[in-house]
Amino acid sequence: MYDYDVLFLGSGHAAWHGALKLVKAGKKVAFVDGDLIGGTCTNYGCDAKILLDAPFAFVNGLKRYKGIGVESTPDIDWSALMKYKKQVISPLPAALEQGIFGRAGMPVIHAMGKLLDTHTVQAGDQKVTAEYIVIATGEHPVKRDVPGKEFIHDSRDFLDMETFPKRIAFIGAGIIAMEFASMAIELGSDVTVIHHNDRALKMYPAQYVDIVVNKMREEGVKFDFNESVAKIEKSGDEYIVTYESGKTIAVDYVLEATGREANVDGLGLDEVGIEYSSKGIKVNSNLQTTVPNIYASGDVIDKKIPKLTPTATFESNYIADHILDTSTAPIEYPVVPNLVFTLPRIAQVGVSVDAAKKDPEHYDVVTVPYGKTLLFEAKNEVYAEFTFVFDKEHNLVGAAFVSDDAGMFVDIITLIINKKMTQSELNQMIFAFPTESYGLISMVTGLLK
Repeated sequence: MYDYDVLFLGSGHAAWHGALKLVKAGKKVAFVDGDLIGGTCTNYGCDAKILLDAPFAFVNGLKRYKGIGVESTPDIDWSALMKYKKQVISPLPAALEQGIFGRAGMPVIHAMGKLLDTHTVQAGDQKVTAEYIVIATGEHPVKRDVPGKEFIHDSRDFLDMETFPKRIAFIGAGIIAMEFASMAIELGSDVTVIHHNDRALKMYPAQYVDIVVNKMREEGVKFDFNESVAKIEKSGDEYIVTYESGKTIAVDYVLEATGREANVDGLGLDEVGIEYSSKGIKVNSNLQTTVPNIYASGDVIDKKIPKLTPTATFESNYIADHILDTSTAPIEYPVVPNLVFTLPRIAQVGVSVDAAKKDPEHYDVVTVPYGKTLLFEAKNEVYAEFTFVFDKEHNLVGAAFVSDDAGMFVDIITLIINKKMTQSELNQMIFAFPTESYGLISMVTGLLK
């Protein structure tokens, strides 16, 4: 007899959504987690980021009306904003544990978990058994192995920073670095982005990344492309960053955001024969590891599907269904939208624009100048633009956006793609006018099958 039917290692979105479904079906469930309850997104990831980002988005929007009704924009007080962030975010772990988890009867064992065998986990000073185990331990930021690496901060540090530095260097030009740099330049900091090749945000369409990079340059961000950091030295109250090319810069803060690795160390995977690498745990099409009663969920999986909070939630729910035998079919992902919170935002979903342009035999690419065509609906966002990808039957199969409203746009298009909606079906609906979303729908409807 096991202590629990299902034991989750981790308590983030990759765990608790499926756990609730299992409890509702009568299963006995618990979590083992030695970090903050709720995981990365809830505590020091997307929730904290979007809370801090919101005022920057408002100020950025007001700047587009300078000279046409707006003469000045407010300053953002980072310290006051951070205080507010902590008031909102800090209570969430306790609220989850005592609220959703507590009401559902899902206890949390506050310890790091290690597999002793295929049904037993060492959690602190106690051993816990379960028929099924779900590994949902997420990822952690990578830190460069260079002299002075002890001076490098990561995203978790940044999202908890009390006062903002006057000079800041970002190592990397991926999602996290570009989002944070967009905020930093609005605060008046001297911002440098150091990147090992000549392309920021390489997973997004180059033409939309160029719009963001050029805007950031105009605001004062310095991009040092094709450069790598050789060492970091502390000199008084500042840090000297030396590039491999020999160039040096002096800053007050260094943040690295060059990637993330799966949290697989110390889990006892070798001892029970679970296959894994720094990219994550290997799973089959049912999200089972090489030990069938042990699953993996969320960012800890080695996968090509984007490692995002909604993806983790989707996987968690699938695992619950598989354990309950309500879904024995292999996991089948819908199209997954992804969004970078730069100013403006960039979003994409489905077949990428870059891939479609390389395969004209199978895809048609249509670009629509949304901001220039519908200026009153685009809130004076002249550079806002949509790109749609169609197959040869003119079904919508992909899209990309650059706009402050890109997140809302990509969600609407995700629905259209997943439901394979046609022009006739959209014409049977009435939408609010004149909204930003109405502009999108009116533009895409005429292009659909």
